[in-house]
Amino acid sequence: MLKAYRYDGSREFKLSEVSTDETSFESDRKKAEERMEKNFEKIQELQSKLYAEKKEGLILLFQAMDAAGKDGTIAAVLTCLSPHGVNECAFKSPSSIEQAHDYLWRIEQQVPMKGDIAIFNRSHYEEVLIYRVKKLWKNQAHADRIDAKALLEDRYEDIRNYERYLWHNSIRTVKIFLNVSKREQAKRFLSRIEEPEKNWKFSGADFEERKYWDDYQEAFEIAINRTATKEAPWYVVPADHKWYMRLVVSEIILHTLRDMGPRYPTVTEERLKEFAGYKAVLEQELGKGGKKN
Repeated sequence: MLKAYRYDGSREFKLSEVSTDETSFESDRKKAEERMEKNFEKIQELQSKLYAEKKEGLILLFQAMDAAGKDGTIAAVLTCLSPHGVNECAFKSPSSIEQAHDYLWRIEQQVPMKGDIAIFNRSHYEEVLIYRVKKLWKNQAHADRIDAKALLEDRYEDIRNYERYLWHNSIRTVKIFLNVSKREQAKRFLSRIEEPEKNWKFSGADFEERKYWDDYQEAFEIAINRTATKEAPWYVVPADHKWYMRLVVSEIILHTLRDMGPRYPTVTEERLKEFAGYKAVLEQELGKGGKKN
């Protein structure tokens, strides 16, 4: 199932050739939601082992066009994870301090420890998406020796090398692009305008970004092709049906954790002997107290 959505550099990604509304894995919404709940139970168990073992960390990175359902999907994922060892990082427009550093500086602050999971709501990929669409390098200070024409290609290379560096240091990066159609985005924007309880979600700025739809689609396609590797693959998930999108995301996370194969640490014989001593003391204490609560 996941092979159809996975891009690891072994084949070319073309946005025009992938569907935003297919439900090939499970077309029945009720069955999909039941399977997702079962996946969440398995994910929770594996996360517990990952946290206990502390041998490898995981970054779950989400990118999408506006109204693709990214925030809701992340919220659904968070419901099945223990708050211990999990951190959601929402990368907004960089602050003046962040802009004064290299563009990966703020990302590095949020890289998880071994045993932890970080969920990136947007990421360093903004630096090759909006950066490309809006040509932001024209207004940013850089050393005279920097070739502005080569900046984008340099960034793709930087990102590949950075994610490989994380891999070499026991941190996996799984990148998920929630692929919504322009038509579905329009329907969701209308819903936000027409339904009072959703008004707060609508932004005029998001609407203005629709003017750059084709440019963003091109930027995503190029970024995915330039940075998809076996160590840090991309998954392009159809997002027109939110229930199906969330099922696929749960499958991706479950597959990744299973591949990591975390286990609870093995207790040594010496440690077991210590436990026996603690046990004897506690049992004696309870015996003196009379009743066990």
